[in-house]
Amino acid sequence: MINLKNGRKTIIGMVHTSASPGTPNYSGNPAAIIEKAVAEAKQYEEAGFNAILIENMHDIPYLNREVGPEVVAILSAVATNIKQHVKVPVGIQVLAGANKAALAIALASGLDFIRAEGFVFGHMADEGWMNSDAGELLRYRKQIGADHIQVFTDIMKKHSSHQMTADLQLTDWIEAASFFKSDGIIITGSSTGKEADHAQVEQANKTTQLPILIGSGINANNIETYWPFADAFIIGSSIKEDGIWYNAICPKRLNELIQKVAHLNNL
Repeated sequence: MINLKNGRKTIIGMVHTSASPGTPNYSGNPAAIIEKAVAEAKQYEEAGFNAILIENMHDIPYLNREVGPEVVAILSAVATNIKQHVKVPVGIQVLAGANKAALAIALASGLDFIRAEGFVFGHMADEGWMNSDAGELLRYRKQIGADHIQVFTDIMKKHSSHQMTADLQLTDWIEAASFFKSDGIIITGSSTGKEADHAQVEQANKTTQLPILIGSGINANNIETYWPFADAFIIGSSIKEDGIWYNAICPKRLNELIQKVAHLNNL
């Protein structure tokens, strides 16, 4: 487990795994997928990140709540190898909304947490309508003996329309996720790399005692403005070359971010 309420901010580095077998962009080399993911995870840890989050971002276009056994297999291999090579906590998200698969991978690979989208309230995602899955997911966690694996949950998820729940306030989402036993609340912008709304982050901080994680748009220039209101920051796009998620990690951007974090930690 990862303690996000220990008085120190947690910086989580995103490992966007290369396209999985069976997906349109697959390169045909499973060993290369594992090697690249491990190298990125080690780079984050060596830079001073506190945790790693694995995500199959390159598996576009995504399926709705389902992935094939070939995807579970490669992500399990990636997760197991990363866990063997780093000492910081490791988590996983399986797109899109394949939260049960993420839990199974986490259990088999000895991971610490998962990121789950669509936990409370249905919404229209890129992949189509996605029902909430809190009840099913946490029953599954109990059934497989994975209660020690934390479930951090996106609310008002990015890449989605929430017109069907337009009458709900942010506090309604947070209270529902808390009531349904979320282990932490993730606030994002409208899409990958987009900044979260400051007012929403501040409201979330006032609404719940659960950890608040910011799940998109954090960079060396803006992290200070979110620092007082969040417990953890999930960072990927801004530290890639040209700030684009599918590019390689940029050492200069990575160093700038870590220097900013070190400064904030010493205030």
